[in-house]
Amino acid sequence: MSEGADDRALPEPEPGLAAPPSPFADEPSFRLAFQDPDFLLRDELRGVRLMLELMKADIAQDEAGIRSTVVLFGSARVVDRATAEARLAAARTEADRALAERALRQSAWYEEARRFARLVTLGGQKRGICDFAVITGGGPGIMAAGNRGAAEAGGKSIGLSIVLPREQAPNRWITPELSFRFHYFGIRKMHFLLRARALAVFPGGFGTLDELFETLTLVQTGKIRRLPILLFDRAFWDRVIRFEALAEEGLIDRADFDLITFVETAEEGVEAIRAFYDLPALAPPG
Repeated sequence: MSEGADDRALPEPEPGLAAPPSPFADEPSFRLAFQDPDFLLRDELRGVRLMLELMKADIAQDEAGIRSTVVLFGSARVVDRATAEARLAAARTEADRALAERALRQSAWYEEARRFARLVTLGGQKRGICDFAVITGGGPGIMAAGNRGAAEAGGKSIGLSIVLPREQAPNRWITPELSFRFHYFGIRKMHFLLRARALAVFPGGFGTLDELFETLTLVQTGKIRRLPILLFDRAFWDRVIRFEALAEEGLIDRADFDLITFVETAEEGVEAIRAFYDLPALAPPG
């Protein structure tokens, strides 16, 4: 090469990818293993796929500086107050009005989740450190409220979407580089708790109850360290779950009640986390 020639003008071949012409070029066996989707999707490769789902989100969160998280669960069906008010104004039948009035009542959960996420983010993400980052299931409803509150506070938040038969699009409030999509429920559940320092649970259905009881079981059995488990709106939880009956039947210990903290407001939730970790304020420890 002549003196002064620009090496950047000559593209470097990627090592190991270029293959000489071969009569077997169209055969699946000739594909590189990591470039062969048919091979990667075989039943025998399930363990590899599980590992990839675990590593991808873990590495991305490390690179984004996410040190700890606050998990926020709740119904995907709840809407914000403005949407609920619009539905009520548009209602024309008694049935529609009843549904709209219920949506308006439940919108209080959305607004409280939004405020809670905003306060947690303001308290935990300072000086470029991402502690107590909000993490949700990535969908609408309470999940969107959590990501929205974090975005309004100018902080990062995480969304863990899941492939479902009727899959919902991720909400627009998630930090783009922290919006993940999973095939395996088990790996998604692991990511909810890997960095978790608190669990905030708003009223919800089967999915919310599943995550709540799974976390309670993991803490009760010592599989994960104890963390604040906050249930918002005690009147709802007392109506839906009779924890006292479980104790009366001897199916749980009365000491297990201490795993749960009932709160009503965003401020109470933040204070419960601060008190649990004995922090002067909800800010990055150390």
